[in-house]
Amino acid sequence: MTMSRPTRFLQQYFYLFMALLIAAVAAFGFSHTIDHNLLHASPIPPFILTIHAIVFPGWLLFFILQSALVRSHNVRIHRTLGWFGVALAVTLVTVGFLTARGMDRFHFSLYPHAHARIAAFMIIQLMDLVLFAPLFALAVYWRRRPEFHRRLILIASAVLTDAAWARFPHSSLILAACGVDFLILLGILRDLIVDRRVNKVYLYALPVIVALQILSNYTYFHQSSWWLRIADILLR
Repeated sequence: MTMSRPTRFLQQYFYLFMALLIAAVAAFGFSHTIDHNLLHASPIPPFILTIHAIVFPGWLLFFILQSALVRSHNVRIHRTLGWFGVALAVTLVTVGFLTARGMDRFHFSLYPHAHARIAAFMIIQLMDLVLFAPLFALAVYWRRRPEFHRRLILIASAVLTDAAWARFPHSSLILAACGVDFLILLGILRDLIVDRRVNKVYLYALPVIVALQILSNYTYFHQSSWWLRIADILLR
């Protein structure tokens, strides 16, 4: 079947475009807070925040590089660098958890009267990591199946934009979750246009992501006691 020019463009450049779009979302979102939260913060936040500010953009640059390598047919280099990506992903999850815990402890010291709200917010911070880790692990497991691998990497990278979406002007936690889902829906739209069907990766992943987004937001807004007990343990 002959493809139209827009369809061929989507087939060839979609994942590189999405890597650039995700990087743009992160850059725009964090541009609104990086100055007063990190560069000129007072009081000075924990040093782990600086490490996080290096590791997270590093992942985005790696995502763009890997997408560009596939687009330019340098698959062998792409696969070799993939093992560096595994180490980077493990570092990202580790630093992400330590940053969430360190910043929550920091906020406790500044706002002791808001202990419950800060502890409840930790589920929002950790949910991104809880989603990213298994998605990336499955992407590594199915690294020889590009139809699964590339979609899993895209979804894993999309869920990391939650904090960036939340920093958009007039945004909220609900809108941030919708921003993540929007990026994933673009992948579904690409499948419908190019393949005329939706890959099963999206059919399984998106409902789970939406369900966990609802759970985490409900838990935060209601400051659920079961989570506050877990958060207190994690923050000790």
